[in-house]
Amino acid sequence: MFRRIAGGDETQAAVAIAQGIVASIMVTLGSWGVGWLATAQNSLFARTTFLNPLRVEPVGVILCACLMALGSLILVRAWLRLGQRSGVDHQFSVPVVRRAILWWSVPLSLSFPIFSRDVYSYFAQGRLLHAGLNPYENWVSQLPGWFAEGSDGLWAESASPYGPIFLLFAQFVFWISAGIPEIGVILFRLFALAGVALCVWAIPPLAALLKSSPGWALWISVANPLFLLIMIPGVHNDSFMMGAILLAFLYGLRRRRWASVVWAIIAIGIKPIVLIGLPFLGLLFAGQGASWKKRFTEWVLLALAVGLGLAAVGGATGLWFGWIPGMASSGSAAFPFAPIGLLGQGIGWVFSLFGGDQAVVAGVFYTLCRVLAVLFILYLALFRTDLHPMLGFALGLSAVVLLAPIIQPWYLLWIVPLFATYRVYRGLLEELFFLLSAILVLVGVVDQLSVAQWIDLTLVRIITSVLGLLYLAYLLFVDPKTKQLFPFNRASWTQARVSATELRP
Repeated sequence: MFRRIAGGDETQAAVAIAQGIVASIMVTLGSWGVGWLATAQNSLFARTTFLNPLRVEPVGVILCACLMALGSLILVRAWLRLGQRSGVDHQFSVPVVRRAILWWSVPLSLSFPIFSRDVYSYFAQGRLLHAGLNPYENWVSQLPGWFAEGSDGLWAESASPYGPIFLLFAQFVFWISAGIPEIGVILFRLFALAGVALCVWAIPPLAALLKSSPGWALWISVANPLFLLIMIPGVHNDSFMMGAILLAFLYGLRRRRWASVVWAIIAIGIKPIVLIGLPFLGLLFAGQGASWKKRFTEWVLLALAVGLGLAAVGGATGLWFGWIPGMASSGSAAFPFAPIGLLGQGIGWVFSLFGGDQAVVAGVFYTLCRVLAVLFILYLALFRTDLHPMLGFALGLSAVVLLAPIIQPWYLLWIVPLFATYRVYRGLLEELFFLLSAILVLVGVVDQLSVAQWIDLTLVRIITSVLGLLYLAYLLFVDPKTKQLFPFNRASWTQARVSATELRP
């Protein structure tokens, strides 16, 4: 067993899968001490004592935090070693990658929520709708005991950024769970797992149709620990959104238009951000080199079909199109820490020195950036007919993310499957992505630790960070198997030109 964890036969992908299983178990055990839990009276864990040694004793909390950080980074190593062992020239075996995803997902499915507590906000918004309130017009803070149910106070007075289909599901979850938070978490996790399954289903055939590598695309996107940790233990609905929009493009390529439209409606009904994909889906329907008339006809028909579908859902829920202003204000409660967010704050600060209002100036700057992103999408859809629609969608969504004042780690996971199904990227681009994934995994662990108020959170974070950074440094500079995968050697940098060339259509 130790040999499997430490190294093993270079030709056996099963060795890397076994390492990943051990890492996933470590993450799950660690989450029992520092994962997010509700404290409401009807919580199944609120009055239990068997978790006390892990959750209320400083030694147990520190051990669990370290276990989760180390397990997360060992899972990164297992993922990298799986890539080294399972493919030659990026021709990965799809069944092997699927097997890895399955085995790594099973232990993670038993974890308490980590990396985010958005799942409790899902639950609270379902409660809002169940109480006859509109989540686009009413806030979680209007609910009695909302904080004890686990919701993050950051979003307590924000409009829901989710679509009507997901809110309808959230209402069902609150109803069927009888308001018990842990049952709600289980049901939302099943939804997230279904989304992972949709991605596993859609990515290989989509990559095959687009002449990418099906196994590599599945490995780089779904088997990626950042994806698995955020979607399964983190319980995010983004997995279902991405699975649905990928299926919309898959069926579009197969000329099954109504199936494509249905999946597009589902994706937008989960998270409206993928509305960005509709112009490119219309281009896919129109075909390469289609006339202006053909393209506009397809766009109008697609807009009507999707609009009618969403209107039907909106009418059934009574929410109608309230998600449009909700989407516009999404993330406004969070502190802007993306490059554009920091730049906007800086510009606002400079203007404040001359009597201007920092918040107003920053808001104007963010609006201009959003307009720029929309103009870029229109440019791609209207004038870049040489681009494949999938690449156009990937570039357009990238612009929206990069020009936003808020960037969450899971926003990266929207983009990666789109690029990966279109083309294999080698050299520096791939290696930088490995580095970014490892860093974001560590940041996610350290940033989202649920620690009792009498325990010094700063101390726990420092200890966890030091341990994580030491292991990350080991992967980057010492481990003879993985250090060659990161952009710190001459060979990597000499391949940068090749990688940049592959970005061109």
